[in-house]
Amino acid sequence: MAEAAVIANTKSTGFIRGLGLLDSTMIVAGSMIGSGIFIVSADIARQVGAPGWLLVVWIVTGLLTLVAALSYGELAAMMPKAGGQYVYLREAFSPLWGFLYGWTLFLVIQTGTVAAVSVGFAKFLGVLWPKISVDNYIVAPIRITSGYAISLSTAQLIGVLMIVLLTFMNTRGLRLGKLVQNVFTITKTGSLIALILLGVLLGWNANAVHLNFGNLWHIGGKLQDVGRGLTAAVPFGLFVGICVAQTNSLFAADAWNNITFTAGEVKDPKRNIPLSLAFGTMLVIGLYLLANVAYLVTLPIETIKTVPADRVASATVDAIFPGRGAAIMAVAIMISTFGCNNGLILAGARAYYAMARDGLFFRKSGELNHKHVPACDFGGPDFLYPYDPGNLCASPEATRRESSIQGFRLSDCPRSLYYRRGGNHAGPVHLSTGTDVAGFVDCRNWDPGLFHLAQGRHADARGRIDLRSGRRSQGRILKQ
Repeated sequence: MAEAAVIANTKSTGFIRGLGLLDSTMIVAGSMIGSGIFIVSADIARQVGAPGWLLVVWIVTGLLTLVAALSYGELAAMMPKAGGQYVYLREAFSPLWGFLYGWTLFLVIQTGTVAAVSVGFAKFLGVLWPKISVDNYIVAPIRITSGYAISLSTAQLIGVLMIVLLTFMNTRGLRLGKLVQNVFTITKTGSLIALILLGVLLGWNANAVHLNFGNLWHIGGKLQDVGRGLTAAVPFGLFVGICVAQTNSLFAADAWNNITFTAGEVKDPKRNIPLSLAFGTMLVIGLYLLANVAYLVTLPIETIKTVPADRVASATVDAIFPGRGAAIMAVAIMISTFGCNNGLILAGARAYYAMARDGLFFRKSGELNHKHVPACDFGGPDFLYPYDPGNLCASPEATRRESSIQGFRLSDCPRSLYYRRGGNHAGPVHLSTGTDVAGFVDCRNWDPGLFHLAQGRHADARGRIDLRSGRRSQGRILKQ
């Protein structure tokens, strides 16, 4: 009941503000925690060479992430609209930069991240079910050029199915999407905390502690070339190594900005988005730093550098539970990547929605389905809202007060129409889709602007309205 009372449609888009502070924080944290923290520390250790510098890399990442998140919090408070970074670039610089970012997000950033996380999920499923592998082909590689081929492996198929499932779930409404996000984020945060406690309490290795913390800044052993023959063995090489290592640690801590894409659905966004960004990033960076401490008290630094497939977390748990570490961490990472992709898919659609509303993306992406989320309706329940011109619902404010027309709330309707007392009418209007119109609404005696369409267009007072485009029609409201 309390939840329903605080959910309200925005004036111009039909989104439901159903994300509270906890939900928003779960999107921030859940989008950040994927598979990176369980893997990238091995590569970072080779790039910087010493346990102390490994921790420094994560501290630098934490500071950069927190400063960026707080800056985004200020922007979100100024512009609490669906679209996030796309909106900020559009308003701060020009629509051109918003356009370039939005299409890069679609073609590379968000799409590539979702694909990578999905394949990561499939790879760790392969630990439990060996038939799932990037080398087990359903469609053998078909060579297109000398350096490129198209194929379909069992791991790729699982990744595709995961994306399809999460996309479908997120078209069923914000409530289901946030439920999945909250459950999986709480579960994987608990898994990360369990890893830390197991490492510190049960995995404590006196030899590893002596080697790592007794030689905290000593650079030696296996080192990775960080560019033109440079390694961390020389001061400038160490500086370059710390900078290069940020590509790994920042990747593991990325995607916190996804909450800004959903600003149109956050309750009290000027307060909750900045707080969720601060709480979520501090929580995750704190856990990441402690996880690396757990690695260092369990495994010597040279072991961390050379673990098979860079699976540091699996090696850590295997040192505590010999022979079972790989399976335990595979389950934990699958939970983590599933929740991470849910957050990415939930949030990313809002950026494309904002672009479509500006005419910079496919038009259908700028529409909400009957669940008030960006998606096209293909069937599903119809919602027929009869109207009574004796009721006065002539402004968005009336909708916010949830005024009713013959028992139906306009706030429940994704395509609201606002009526004026005395308007002529000849039958009910199907507001959710614009179809099945039994009659027409005559706007000739209405004041301009009282008849609002889904796209926010206003009626022409001298004619009738085509629900498809907002143009004047020839005598009746037309079907979609």
